[in-house]
Amino acid sequence: METLTAEATEEDAGARLDKWLSEQFEALSRSRAKALIEAGALDVDGAAETDPRAKIVAGAAYALTLPDPEPAAPEPEDLPLDILFEDQDLIVLNKSAGMAVHPAPGVWSGTLVNALLHHCHGSLSGIGGVARPGIVHRLDKDTSGVMLAAKSEAAHVKLVETFQAHDIDRAYFAVTRGAPRPLAGRVETRIARSTADRKKMAVPRDPASEAGRVAVTHYKALETYGALDKGSGLPAAALVECRLETGRTHQIRVHMAHIGAPLIGDPLYGKQRGVKSFGSGPAFDRAVQTARAFKRQALHAAVLGFAHPITGEALQFEAPPPADFQALRDALRAMPGP
Repeated sequence: METLTAEATEEDAGARLDKWLSEQFEALSRSRAKALIEAGALDVDGAAETDPRAKIVAGAAYALTLPDPEPAAPEPEDLPLDILFEDQDLIVLNKSAGMAVHPAPGVWSGTLVNALLHHCHGSLSGIGGVARPGIVHRLDKDTSGVMLAAKSEAAHVKLVETFQAHDIDRAYFAVTRGAPRPLAGRVETRIARSTADRKKMAVPRDPASEAGRVAVTHYKALETYGALDKGSGLPAAALVECRLETGRTHQIRVHMAHIGAPLIGDPLYGKQRGVKSFGSGPAFDRAVQTARAFKRQALHAAVLGFAHPITGEALQFEAPPPADFQALRDALRAMPGP
């Protein structure tokens, strides 16, 4: 167990207890402080205090006892991880497509959390009092690429604040059916749960709707492939770089579909498999077949940049697209143009 101590000053007097404690100790969130107080972990001048709304008394000595982290509920599993960086506070890795981040109904094992519990055994200081990795952002199960997780509570608190402030550099590669028009731009909409399909997110039909949350994506077509039809000059597919200002559920997938360029292979937001294209010949046939056979959304988290939550050092990590993504791009590159 660890005990955190602090003495209140005249300036502190009257502040709410749980808020004040979270300000005294960077590794402690307000919700965590509240839970510990209610659990009887706080002494004030040697007497227990269980009301998180109590007011701070000048000159009083506060001692908060942190219990040892409880074992995490998911079982640790020895699964392969492609680790890009690791220290005592965080871990950065290249997540493979097909790996879910969290255990959930129907997917209780084989997740990133299971793998991290095994890999980080003995080095997790406890997130919210539980020995578990702190997941501060997510990638969909079938999206590959750079992810980070906190190993200490102090890092977790800071990283959550960083993501909430959108102070993160995130770049994704997407292969789209057709190409966005214009080829570079900014998409700003609200994204909410679909009223027609609860598995999907959607842009509300009414532009004045207050449903959901604001989402902003900057995109740029890096390459275009083939021809949509004879004479139009429109591409059949494109490699698009997307940079996020916000991080909403399925944001890139929803925004690309919203502007008429859904991701190849996307089971939720792509209305048809593969690409619609004009052409002939072996390279054309191979490209069409490869796109049709692509079994997941063609999305890869390529770049993640952020300030280290403890040291403040600027960090940036890149991960090349996996083999299936590369094979799709190579096949489309060989597709005859207009």
